[in-house]
Amino acid sequence: MLLNPTRNLFFTGKGGVGKTSVASATAIRLAEGGKRVLLVSTDPASNLDEVLGVALKPTPTPIPGVSSLWAANLDPVAAAAAYREKVVGPYRALLPAVAIRSMEEQLSGACTVEIAAFDEFARLLGNSDAFDHVVFDTAPTGHTLRLLSLPSAWSGYLETTRGTASCLGPLAGLSGQRALYAQAVAALGDPDRTTLVLVARPDRPSLREAERTRAELAELGLTNQHLVVNGVFHTASTDPVAIAWASGAAEALAAMPPGLSKLARTEIPLLADAPMGITGLRTLFSPTQPGTSPAEPMATPPPLATLVDALEQAGRGVVLTMGKGGVGKTTVAAAIAVTLARRGHPVHLSTTDPAAHVAEAVGAGVPGLTVSRIDPAAETAAYTAEVLAKAGDLDASARSLLEEDLRSPCTEEIAVFRAFARVVAEGADGFVLLDTAPTGHTLLLLDASEAWHREIARSTTAIPAFVRELLPRLRDPAFTRVVLVTLPAATPVHEAATLAADLVRAGIHPWAWVVNQSLAPLPVTDPVLVARRAHEAPFLAEVVGNARNVALVPWQLAPPIGPEALLRVVEGASFSGEVRLWERGPRTMQTSETSTPCCGPSCCTPSDSPPSPSANR
Repeated sequence: MLLNPTRNLFFTGKGGVGKTSVASATAIRLAEGGKRVLLVSTDPASNLDEVLGVALKPTPTPIPGVSSLWAANLDPVAAAAAYREKVVGPYRALLPAVAIRSMEEQLSGACTVEIAAFDEFARLLGNSDAFDHVVFDTAPTGHTLRLLSLPSAWSGYLETTRGTASCLGPLAGLSGQRALYAQAVAALGDPDRTTLVLVARPDRPSLREAERTRAELAELGLTNQHLVVNGVFHTASTDPVAIAWASGAAEALAAMPPGLSKLARTEIPLLADAPMGITGLRTLFSPTQPGTSPAEPMATPPPLATLVDALEQAGRGVVLTMGKGGVGKTTVAAAIAVTLARRGHPVHLSTTDPAAHVAEAVGAGVPGLTVSRIDPAAETAAYTAEVLAKAGDLDASARSLLEEDLRSPCTEEIAVFRAFARVVAEGADGFVLLDTAPTGHTLLLLDASEAWHREIARSTTAIPAFVRELLPRLRDPAFTRVVLVTLPAATPVHEAATLAADLVRAGIHPWAWVVNQSLAPLPVTDPVLVARRAHEAPFLAEVVGNARNVALVPWQLAPPIGPEALLRVVEGASFSGEVRLWERGPRTMQTSETSTPCCGPSCCTPSDSPPSPSANR
């Protein structure tokens, strides 16, 4: 794929484009070519274990079956615990227990998790002795942009600060990081040492996101870039779904943004199934096509409208769409928001995802619907101004120290958290649809909520009510409903299940699942699509058998844009907007945590049998 690859390879792109598969296959090819290779995930919600079929740790683990290949998951929680101990440990024998607990609480926020994980990342980036290549499987785009901007951000902060403390504890504990961050900045900007591999699907949103990432990371100094287009589909069949799929891919590639079109490019064909395990990953760059077999009828869950009907009964509240990057959270959130607004309810649609495009999804204005985005830069500027205004009359020295502390990258975490709490509070008076960031980033935000809640419980200072009430509201099933969005494939389903377990441990119980972009209801005949459709069956059964409420959204040629297209998605229209999947059955959705949960596949499907493939034409 890459001729004469550099030591450091960063694979990044919009969620769901196949970064982990492409990064893993590249690492295997390099290792089997005689190189010593470390494959490492920087994603807080990594699925590298599942893709490789090996249980990984934060430290390099040898991969069976591939000599000279090691892999590691940078565990942000473990890294944060180690960082806290490094800062707090020297004081355990000197300070009382209450002071130690206070220090630990101050270092329990998401910013500490982020920078501690970044420390591990920077060490790998700067260590040029142990491995010939380090392949980084990064988080979805927004989180990666944040990660790769941290070397400069923290280098600048540490170089200019004059105080003795920061949001990460005593600056004396960070003094050793100055050289580490400087080395990371140098390595990222050196085209002889680092290559950025932009992974995209052959569709316009994915390519636009890749272009945005290309430009932003080029500004950070990562100018040595390579484009991988994953899932390019060609067909010779008369299958209308296949023809539409292939035509859409060709049109998107022809309209590729100019900046991307100038990059060296690798195209990977659409596979019948996501490659899993070492054997499957070896075939990524040279796959074999499946044989021909007819599509079999498949039972399917009801359309998204059944969830909207149940949500409407509450009359107000917060709906959080969550899941792995690239599963369609934005589409689902926008579709629910538009439908509720069209039914006469006041609705606020917002997002915490730095790479989301909710306004674009909604398109034209809808009466009763407000669309916004929690912009980290704008929220940080507003929060900084608020803190400085409330500080009152300070002498020049004190004001300078306060301004210095507010320049810390940790300030952004606080600002975004407050904005998130403010939007959630609006659920008391209407509907709030929050399109959350991909799983790992969202979990960090929820961790911050818990940390702040503990701090607020002890605080005697004036804390805004919307901040005090955030965690209780998120845990109230009558106020907040979490909708997990997934694709009918192994990694998205299993990552959503892990997210569900994490949420339950935090006292937040998922209310429903939405399986997006499913071929199950469509009468496909192309061999690749028939095989992909057949591979959906066990994952649909897994979701239906374990979820409280389930809805299905059929495959769409492109993300639906505009109110009418979103309404068709809610009603269960096919990719063409004309083919109906089924008549809506009498299934009743659960509206609160105290409702009787769905009992399994036998009662989670419509009472009417799904139509035969011919009926869907």
